[in-house]
Amino acid sequence: MAGGRVFSLLPIALLISVLAVQTSVHGIGVNYGLVADNLPQPSAVVELYKSNNISSMRIFNPNHDVLEALRGSNIPLIVGVEHNDLQSLASDISAATNWVQTNIVAYSPGVSFSHIAVGNEIIPGELAQYVLPAMQNIQTALASAGLTIHVSTSIALSVLGSSYPPSAGAFTPEAQTYMEPILSFLATSGSPLLVNVYPYFSYKDNPDQIALSYALFTSQDVVVIDGPYGYKNLFDAMLDATYAAMEKVGGADVAVVVSESGWPSDGGFAANISNAQTYNQNLINHVGEGTPRRPTPIEAYIFAIFNENQKEEGTERNFGLFYPDKNPVYPISFSPSQPPPLDAISSNDFDVKTGGRECSVDVLHGGEDVLRQISGDDLVADGYVAEGDAGQVGLYAERSEVRDWRSPLSEGIR
Repeated sequence: MAGGRVFSLLPIALLISVLAVQTSVHGIGVNYGLVADNLPQPSAVVELYKSNNISSMRIFNPNHDVLEALRGSNIPLIVGVEHNDLQSLASDISAATNWVQTNIVAYSPGVSFSHIAVGNEIIPGELAQYVLPAMQNIQTALASAGLTIHVSTSIALSVLGSSYPPSAGAFTPEAQTYMEPILSFLATSGSPLLVNVYPYFSYKDNPDQIALSYALFTSQDVVVIDGPYGYKNLFDAMLDATYAAMEKVGGADVAVVVSESGWPSDGGFAANISNAQTYNQNLINHVGEGTPRRPTPIEAYIFAIFNENQKEEGTERNFGLFYPDKNPVYPISFSPSQPPPLDAISSNDFDVKTGGRECSVDVLHGGEDVLRQISGDDLVADGYVAEGDAGQVGLYAERSEVRDWRSPLSEGIR
């Protein structure tokens, strides 16, 4: 490794990183949120999924423009039930029949519905009492229509009263009141439980107890030993705590779909592009292994496809993989362990300054093209380590804002 060495390459052909994702056999999808006033038309979003080979989609309500755009796309879809519909769906089978006819039958078989999520993160709470009866009525309405679609609900890990060590995972008494019969329904119907898993928030709330490497899947050593299981990452520990809680109330045979997981790229503590890219890429690379407790591939959905400008200020606005103009926030590949491919673009002038394992970039002309990766002499930038001859330097760039790139071994982008 060279310290303090300076390369000046003027001019050189830059290469732009294109987010060309490839379908993963492990079922990695992306959530499509709509809490913004500057997003592309749904038809353009569907094309974005298809052109990047994003394997599946989740939406939070049966938006008819989105459903229409999905016709014939063959993109498997999780569709959510809006919370203000839950009470009527739970109490009136005719309301459930109407909902299914209007939002599912009308778009079948052109739209590939995989799951219906009856509520998102509402257990425990005042609406929790309506979840199971609404699920049952929707299941009945689907059967009457001759459709077989998984019916479930999506939970946050606030349902757990105990989660450490993972084998001690248990629901809170209030959550168990609802979770036990829901898991019985899921076991009978063969549907999975949808679970939102966010190591980011656990790390943000407990940075003195949780190492960043443990949250980002970058720990090389076992951090938590729990009987026969060893944990190198927080995601596995959180998911296994959920499995343990399910097993305690008769849900051992119920599968889990990770309906949300992600890391913000801006807006709060430890929220930067380096950490977001590292987490999401490592999640993609990891889910095929499963967890120590259930070592089978996991179906998972990254949150989210876009940054959404009408969400609460801060990190909530910055979970997107793409900006609303459809340019990537950072490079990522949906094919495990394969970096995004590169296409040639025009040259630019720049200086590269390296010192230790950090790298900064000064773009001398224009603000559109910025350095992402340098190959040569163990230089590090934006989450990539590249070894090679320092005299043979390959340069990669992405179209984005000019930023100060730092090594992921430090705190990321300042």
